[in-house]
Amino acid sequence: MPIPPDHPPVAPPYTSQPVAPPARGTSTIGLWFRDLIIAAVASVLIITFLYQPVRVEGTSMLPRLEDRDRLFINKFVYHISSIDRDDIVVFRYPRDPEKSYIKRVIGLPGDRIRIVHGQVWLNGNPLLEPYVPEVYRDTRSMSEITVPDDSYFMMGDHRSISSDSREFGPVARDLVYGKAVFVYWPAKDAGVLR
Repeated sequence: MPIPPDHPPVAPPYTSQPVAPPARGTSTIGLWFRDLIIAAVASVLIITFLYQPVRVEGTSMLPRLEDRDRLFINKFVYHISSIDRDDIVVFRYPRDPEKSYIKRVIGLPGDRIRIVHGQVWLNGNPLLEPYVPEVYRDTRSMSEITVPDDSYFMMGDHRSISSDSREFGPVARDLVYGKAVFVYWPAKDAGVLR
């Protein structure tokens, strides 16, 4: 049937066009190498500025963290948010900044803390600590202190063996350099830290 002269022209049927070959001088290996370099640079930037893998040494954070567990710490989060109570943090040991410790934040700046036969009292109230199993508690006591400005009171979850703020005092804010966020090895312990 002829098409009337006032009818718009019909588009020709769709045909696929061949894909242009790679530009001269490029190869699959070259493209693969470029992608590998980009991935490596991105990984270095992420590890340098955001996340860093660390290895736990010791058992002061049992039962959640075991000796030689490997985990990621977020090095950026405390540049945009505050350190909160119960955060598990990595900091430079106040008596030797070449060493790093991992502990739980118990007291914030201005908090009043005392310990009576192992029970932590925070601002006059007993602190509930479900992360400390009964078998890991101790009976030590400590006179009341007020956590100084820009400092934090840190304790390990395995209270009977932990070297923490009960011994070396509150930790200055500028010594804290990361929040522990995720255990990645061994696989049986993998998961988000709380």
